[in-house]
Amino acid sequence: MINHMLLCNVIQQAEQGELDEALLGNLRSAHPGVHFTLCLDDDITVNAKPVAERPGFNIYLVNSSDHCSTLTNDPDCASGIVLAQLIAD
Repeated sequence: MINHMLLCNVIQQAEQGELDEALLGNLRSAHPGVHFTLCLDDDITVNAKPVAERPGFNIYLVNSSDHCSTLTNDPDCASGIVLAQLIAD
């Protein structure tokens, strides 16, 4: 489950710096048990809607309860967060 406070904390940390491996490491240390992934928003190939949109990045939720991970908009079944960087054209 990804609660609102966790999501707000992740957004705040992502807004304060670069979307990079250091940020992922900090998030993983602060929130054990939550899976964090970093990618380009263009890598999200399914018709998924971000749960949060910010200048420079979008946030998606991941459900890993089944054999394959899938994107979800249901925070109650989410187990991970994708930070998807937006690249200006």
